[in-house]
Amino acid sequence: MNTEKIYIIIPAYNEEKVIADVAKEIRDAGYENLIIVDDGSSDGTFSKAKQIPGATALRHKINRGKGAAAKTGIEAAKLLGADIIITMDADGQHDPKDIARLISPIIKGNCDVVLGSRLMNPEGMPWYKIIHNKIGNAVTWYLYGLWVTDSQSGLRAYSRRAAEVINTLGDRYEYDSEVIREIYKYKLKYKEIPIQVRYTEYSMGKAQKQSLANGIKTVWKMLWKLVH
Repeated sequence: MNTEKIYIIIPAYNEEKVIADVAKEIRDAGYENLIIVDDGSSDGTFSKAKQIPGATALRHKINRGKGAAAKTGIEAAKLLGADIIITMDADGQHDPKDIARLISPIIKGNCDVVLGSRLMNPEGMPWYKIIHNKIGNAVTWYLYGLWVTDSQSGLRAYSRRAAEVINTLGDRYEYDSEVIREIYKYKLKYKEIPIQVRYTEYSMGKAQKQSLANGIKTVWKMLWKLVH
């Protein structure tokens, strides 16, 4: 498979401990084009990212949110000529081996967007995360009209066409649900595939990860934008 036009976007916030290992695992899986977007980290994430061979390291001077970092990376990938764009988290939860299955339907011309779903095979997923995600799915469906099994997943693949038409306003966790709205709005062909998620003590301890409090804030922002 020619991976020259496949770009991996990694939004990162205070991930200096793991970002190099995450990048190495992706490169070991055969993907060389990495765009790491440091979202205003207070640690050495950006410095570490700049040292990764072949990676493009970008930086927000202030913390703007996961969605903003993802959008910065996607815009950069488009400028660099990407045909397929993948977003994935920076904390090591995602398995780069899943990337091949995500991009296959796009390469074959069957899909514009492929969504990695943790809830299609939630083995090992904490029960409270399953509940939070199901609530998020229901809210996303109610507001935007499209039911998916994991509206908050960070592991997704986009065709060039999808990356060109999707236009989201949210800068933080509401971004993930807004992508679902855009899929519905533009009638993009999409598919969900089960992905493996590796929950570690490190990733579960990240303060900025989606929690119940963050989930409530996300729903509030989605509702607010819908009526304004």
